[in-house]
Amino acid sequence: MTKTRGKLLLLAMAMQFFAVGTTNAAGPAFMHTGSRTTQPVGHYELCQQIPRECNERTPKQAPVELTRKLWARIVNINNSINGEIAPRTDMELWGKEEVWSYPSSGFGDCEDYALAKRRALMRIGVPAGDLLMTVARQRNGDGHAVLTVRTSLGEFILDNLESKVLSWTDTDYTYLKRQSSQNSGAWVTINDGRSDAVASVR
Repeated sequence: MTKTRGKLLLLAMAMQFFAVGTTNAAGPAFMHTGSRTTQPVGHYELCQQIPRECNERTPKQAPVELTRKLWARIVNINNSINGEIAPRTDMELWGKEEVWSYPSSGFGDCEDYALAKRRALMRIGVPAGDLLMTVARQRNGDGHAVLTVRTSLGEFILDNLESKVLSWTDTDYTYLKRQSSQNSGAWVTINDGRSDAVASVR
């Protein structure tokens, strides 16, 4: 695929997204988060190695505005990182069950993809408080990590197992917990009651 064709495809995807819309009568869908909970051990260890990962503080504010331009960049970053990194388990890479790291050798597992996407989106100006590492359970019971992007049109999931950027309500996962939108070193529970996930800005 040529670069021009690729850009046109991204533009078409962005225009289709905005033409169809992401809202229903209830409005954009946001996860219902609860009280503070335990930090995943892999994230804790990452914060010990890279303290700034846990030092980001964001005042309570409305989510980032989702424009056509930003949507196209989100899709592009998701596709690029999914294509650049080859999947490997932590056991294969590190000989341990749970290691969160930024991919440096072209290999990684789910949280490594998500961390890379988070960093890339922060570099283009998306606030840290709108880019939340999130832990979920797959339908087969396995644990999984994705990146949740909070926007004015709802919350979207960037996932190494899915080529499309989907609203969280359109995924098959059960969401368990994620980073606090105000404190990157704190984690909060998620009440995965999707029928109740109506418009509300937290």
